[in-house]
Amino acid sequence: MAVAAGRTGRPTLAVVGATGAVGTVMLQILSHRADIWGEIRLIASPRSAGRKLAVRGEEVEVLALAEEVFDGVDVALFDVPDEIAERWAPIAAAKGAVVVDNSGAFRMDPEVPLVVPEVNPHALRVRPRGIVANPSCTTLCMIVALGALHAEYGLRELVASSYQAVSGAGRAGVDTLRRQISLVAGTELGTSPGDVRRAVGDDTGPFPEPVALNVVPWAGEARADGWSSAEMKVRDETRKVLGRPTLPVAVTCVRVPVVTAHALTLHARFESEVTVAKAREILATAPGVVLFDDPGAGEFPTPADVVGTDPTWVGRVRRALDDPTALDFFVCGDNLRKGSALNTVQIAELVAGARA
Repeated sequence: MAVAAGRTGRPTLAVVGATGAVGTVMLQILSHRADIWGEIRLIASPRSAGRKLAVRGEEVEVLALAEEVFDGVDVALFDVPDEIAERWAPIAAAKGAVVVDNSGAFRMDPEVPLVVPEVNPHALRVRPRGIVANPSCTTLCMIVALGALHAEYGLRELVASSYQAVSGAGRAGVDTLRRQISLVAGTELGTSPGDVRRAVGDDTGPFPEPVALNVVPWAGEARADGWSSAEMKVRDETRKVLGRPTLPVAVTCVRVPVVTAHALTLHARFESEVTVAKAREILATAPGVVLFDDPGAGEFPTPADVVGTDPTWVGRVRRALDDPTALDFFVCGDNLRKGSALNTVQIAELVAGARA
């Protein structure tokens, strides 16, 4: 699982897409975790070349994406659009780097493992293309908690509804919400049909409807039979990470007026009877999970509280009223940290041998 060390005695890391929203978080995470890396090489599009970004307390110049920037790189983290990853990840792999890709380009490739270190680290052992994929942010915000319960009880069916922050649509999503908030703040809007829509006009950004004072039951692009691409991602990725290719999964993705941190409600049916006491014990001791669950005291996770943190937070744990094998619970996680950057860095650390 380990890669060869570079000339410094420690592996060389490349961050491709270092100037993006997730790339920025990656650099923050790399600056605060145990420093196992030798050189950290920052790479972005030619228009960003020459900029200097801080990582590990040092200013590092950004290099333009080109074949030669991967010379001597041991591990390359990619956070770029699918089409860029499709072109450049194989080039980096051919140069000898193990690529950890955060795009959707390779997630369903049978020759590319889809990895969540707390759930299926063993999948890293076989990577014939030299590429490892990172699940989507919505999947990552639930799969660590779900995986811990699956390991004990055996998941047999999942019904999920997501409440997705606008940062899942990138900076354009955040900018759109902030503009819309400025339009509706201090008004009486939201009290009659269409008044928010009229105030916002065509300024819906990457969303089909206003997100300020609203929720939008859609994320992604249209797929067959009324499903969205975001919903199909959660279904397909959950199956692959858990190693259950025929697992019944039904997902509804909803965009909410939150800047960062996704939340989901989960109805999970298992192979055997469950108890809340045992489920709470599993969740409270699972790596990467925080159980925060005392509704009587007003304690449960919300995006406003978990943003900027690394764990998956879990609350509202209940056994289903009509099914002794099912649990209902609420999960919440920062979609830019564990949902993207942190999981990518964790995979890179495993590849480098730090957690082998």
